[in-house]
Amino acid sequence: MLVCGRNVAKEILLGNKKIKKCYLQEGFKEENILSLLEKRNIKINYFDKNTKDDFFKMPHQGIILDIEDFKYSSLDELNVDNAKVIILDHLEDPHNLGAIVRTVEAANLTGIIIPKDRATDVNYTVVKTSAGAIENVKISQVANINSTIIKLKELGFWIVGTTLNATDDFKDIDYSGKIAVVIGNEGKGISESTIKHLDFNVKIPMYGKTNSLNASVAAALMIYEIVRKGKDE
Repeated sequence: MLVCGRNVAKEILLGNKKIKKCYLQEGFKEENILSLLEKRNIKINYFDKNTKDDFFKMPHQGIILDIEDFKYSSLDELNVDNAKVIILDHLEDPHNLGAIVRTVEAANLTGIIIPKDRATDVNYTVVKTSAGAIENVKISQVANINSTIIKLKELGFWIVGTTLNATDDFKDIDYSGKIAVVIGNEGKGISESTIKHLDFNVKIPMYGKTNSLNASVAAALMIYEIVRKGKDE
């Protein structure tokens, strides 16, 4: 997988991910990155800023890394004491996934669950949008969201979802213990089959004319409400 950008590159170089190749633009002077490349004994392939090769037309900030594909975590790895997990119900926009990854890492939540089909996976755009946070977030990719929710309930998780027709305010829920928050698809929201499995169906109040929020914004509000409630315990 190709990734680029200085923040992303720095996080990857600080980790243990295998780097197949490194491409630097001639004149690249980010000393921290150059030092990390030297410490890991990574061979550098230089390219000219005026190259017309399509390979270098992505917004690279002078550095492109060819790395091993993202390694997903098992569901068992997310089953820890007081776990706080975000379930993404078939999000399709990688920018949304990347933004949610960044928020999950910033809030130090346990991890994220995504489905294998009809949804974005971890790709270059997700890595770029996460600004390197992807290196510190556990993501489990599952075959079926509903069967996964059933398993999580058996493991002691409470399932919370956000929908437009809910009556309970998201701030009125107890987020202690093991919690999994479901964030719906950008256009359709949470599927009807998944809503049936929710223990708590909550709403984020809308005070203007807009009746819904971007998925990553809704996730951020839910995530930091979990954090706030945790500090109050």
